[in-house]
Amino acid sequence: MSDVILQVVDSHTGGEPTRIIISGGPDLGTGPLSERLRLLREQHDGYRSAVINEPRGSDVLVGGLLCEPYDRSCDVGILFFNNAGYLHMCGHGTIGLMSTLYWLGRVRPGVTRVETPVGIVEAELLDANRVRLRNVPSWRYRSGVSVVLSNGDEVSGDIAWGGNWFYLVTRHGRALEQREWQGLSAYALEIRAALERAGITGAGGGLIDHIELFGPAFSGLADSRNFVMCPGGAYDRSPCGTGTSAKLACLAADGRLAAGAVWRQESIVGSVFEGSWQLASESEAAGALSVLAAGESAAGPVVLPTITGSAWVTGESRLILQESDPFCFGIRSI
Repeated sequence: MSDVILQVVDSHTGGEPTRIIISGGPDLGTGPLSERLRLLREQHDGYRSAVINEPRGSDVLVGGLLCEPYDRSCDVGILFFNNAGYLHMCGHGTIGLMSTLYWLGRVRPGVTRVETPVGIVEAELLDANRVRLRNVPSWRYRSGVSVVLSNGDEVSGDIAWGGNWFYLVTRHGRALEQREWQGLSAYALEIRAALERAGITGAGGGLIDHIELFGPAFSGLADSRNFVMCPGGAYDRSPCGTGTSAKLACLAADGRLAAGAVWRQESIVGSVFEGSWQLASESEAAGALSVLAAGESAAGPVVLPTITGSAWVTGESRLILQESDPFCFGIRSI
């Protein structure tokens, strides 16, 4: 290959970094985003690794490849990825995308339709930094699912979809303090391993790759604090957009949050997202639940979450991929 130059813009949303490739990415054609995601995964994964992994990136970073949408009603398309692979959807990343596009002068305050491999989201840019995101239909698949950890302890949680599959745990006996991140990370990874050992998945065999722990908020600005373990072993610094969407679906299912009411979700570092929900239409709900097997049903309604958060651009750069570099495509730690 010849040397490649990628133009990227970095941002953070509630402390969680996002790196958007705005030019220089691989040619994935003009097909549906799900097909382009397959091509990126199977034929051009080196780009993901080069952008995310050391020496250019880190485990914390989430990347996105900006592309033309397939759906003509949309303004932009995006493919998200991290150190472990590819994400169906990324809430904090979409908020970061909008602030990036504003920084580049490509959008103005107002609604932008963003196409993802799992559906269309509407992102309303409120100002240079603040974004209101209308996410994909979200719902609780199963409630009160128990697993046994390697030490014999039993944990119970809900399984819900918010754009990715989550296992949500409230009763865990852990203090959700940032200084305890290593212990919390190990605990969350043990829960994920227990789910895999037990063969517990999301609907349609979907991998539960996010673990979300909840506890009391530390500030008077939120209803709850969370700790979210992402697929690649790094914890989310933001309150997690898809994770908050999954939480809203569970709150709706339990009758703990009325439609239109605001839920303020605090992250492990203290940043806050505001969330609310409304019922999905019959057609939206049917589409979301199409992954259910015959005879299965959801453990709650299908909702349309709205997440509001803020992002700031932190840098612009050119990433240089030189053929002679032995670590041109990054150091693959996973």
